[in-house]
Formats: sequence, C-alpha cells, structure tokens
Amino acid sequence: MINIDFYMKVAELKRELMKGRALDKKYVVDKFEQFRSKDPVIYNIETTNVCNMRCVMCARTTKMTRQMNTLDMDIYKRVVEQIKPFPQDLWAKWKKFVVDYYGIRPDEMGENHFFLYVIAKSIVMHGFGEPLLDPKIAERIRFLSEKNIPSYFSCNPANIHIDKVLEIFESGLDYFKLSIDSVDDDRQRKVRGDASGFTGNYKKIIRLLDEKKEHGYKTTVVLTMLNLNIGNAAEEFEKLKKLFEGRPVYLYFKCPDNQWYRGTKQATKAIHWLEFCQAPWSTLSIQANGDISACGAEDYNGELIVGNAQHETLADAWNSGKFRKFREDHFNVNKEIKCAEECDMRLIGELVKN
Repeated sequence: MINIDFYMKVAELKRELMKGRALDKKYVVDKFEQFRSKDPVIYNIETTNVCNMRCVMCARTTKMTRQMNTLDMDIYKRVVEQIKPFPQDLWAKWKKFVVDYYGIRPDEMGENHFFLYVIAKSIVMHGFGEPLLDPKIAERIRFLSEKNIPSYFSCNPANIHIDKVLEIFESGLDYFKLSIDSVDDDRQRKVRGDASGFTGNYKKIIRLLDEKKEHGYKTTVVLTMLNLNIGNAAEEFEKLKKLFEGRPVYLYFKCPDNQWYRGTKQATKAIHWLEFCQAPWSTLSIQANGDISACGAEDYNGELIVGNAQHETLADAWNSGKFRKFREDHFNVNKEIKCAEECDMRLIGELVKN
C-alpha cells in the first residue's frame, strides 16, 4: 500500500517541484509534515527473505548478508492488526485523482496502472525473498482476507507447486504476479539462475490458469516481463503476449529498475522512478525478522531500520526520532544514507532551494 491521501495532498506541490520551480526547503518540509499522516501505512511485509533464484537485477544475489528468516506468525498478526484498509470514499477519490493527474483509467493495463491501482491499495507480500518458499504464506493471506485487506505478491514461476498455489488462491490472494524475462530457456536462466527456465514455467502457468478457472478463484494472475535490455526485449514481450493470447491474465512490460545495481542508464516511463521518492512520508515496511524499515524497495541489508514490530507499535516507529532523521536526510541529500547511491529515485532535497 501507499498513503494515497498523502499522494493526493502533495500532488500540486510535487508538480511545481518536478517542473523545476525552486521552492524554499523549509516551506516544503513544513508542507510534507503537514500532509504526512501520523498513522503509518505499510508498503510491504517480507514474510521470508529465503530465495533460490540468482536474479541479475536483484541486490540480494551478491550484496545481501542478512540472516535468513521467516517472519514469526505472532509478529505477523500483530502487524496486520495495525493495518487499516482504505475506506471506499477515499479510494473513489483516489481513482478520480489518478485519471485527472496521471491520465490513467481504471480499465487500462500496464506498469503505471499496476502501481496506481493495485500496489496502491494492496499489502505487498514480498521483499528480498520468494513468497512461495514461505510455508505459512496461505495462512498469512487468509488472515488478510478475513480483514478485507487486499494482497499481492510477485514470485518466480519455477517455484510453482500447483496444489500450494491453489491453496493460496483459495485463501483469498488478490494478485499473483509471475516474473518472466524471456520465452527462451537459456536466456531465462541467464536472468534468473539455473533454477528457472521458460518451457517448464509456461506449462505450469497454463495448468494453473485452467485450475483457477475450474475452481472459480478470484485471484488475478499477472505476468510481467522486465526490460533488462538483453537481446530484443520488446520482441520477446510480443512473443509472450501471443503465447497467452485469449488467456485471462494481466500482462505488462516493465521498465528497468535497480539500474543503480546493474550500472545501466536506460530510459523509463514508470512514474515511481520518474518522480522523487515519497516513501519516507508515505510508507514503512516489515522485514522477515520483524524489523521495521523505512524502505521496502532497496533496504536489502537492513540499513534503514527504525524499530522492531515485536517490541513497539508501527505508529511509534513511524513517528520516531529515527524516522524523522531519515526524512531530514532526504531533504539534506545526506550522502551517507544508502538512498543517495543505491536507488534509482531522486531525493526531494535535489529539487528544493536551500
């Protein structure tokens, strides 16, 4: 989830900053704090950081030294009890805002649509691990469903075990995203590691779609291909679309991310990379050991920890001195925080006038 109320309140100020208007830093700081909710919104819950892939675009592959963990169920439930799903009137206001501000309609399909209409309202149930390797993932999804909290996670189709995934669907998972990088077996393994190939993955997905239809599960199956600029990615995506033509899937071509890690400078159309980082005023994240992180996207080694969900409330961590310092670091463009180097998004401090 993202704090859609904050995004809407800061929208016009953001537009001015993105246009290059040099606004006074203190003015922007005060406005951001005024717009920031004192109740936190959770972006993602990393239920496990165990993974059997070796993805070339993931910092986990060569940089992560964190101990392997699977989130304790009592801590997980304590976290979920603090989540508040968006009321319908706020969500309706957000959908109108997305159309007016970004020009993206609810019935479209694509990367920006997925971010604004799916991730915005769902608890992301992955981090730097593979959700299908969490033995309690179905139970966790069911706990969210019982509280009417939408859920989504991304995983690798090589880890699909049909019975387990159907149990997850039955538990009420809203969006099940599968990462496919090539329709060629060797190229797919080159991107994700030896445990992944396309042909076997394709057969699993087709069977899963047939089983989903037979059982009438509501889960939306999402297929995404990441443009890593390896070979002719656009051509590969067209082949993927043809293979799933007529099938009930949400399919989109994803702009490159983690370019800081791969040392590339590809163009992007993804709004969350084009805009400056708003996460410090919008969301927090839970890591597999219960730590509360200020960033769910790039904090692979737990360098941005502001608390622990076993020992304190999310609100206490969200409004803590540590988190306040993190927000100040963004405004001050503190080169000592990982965000200054290990992220594709700009810091707000790069756009304001000191």
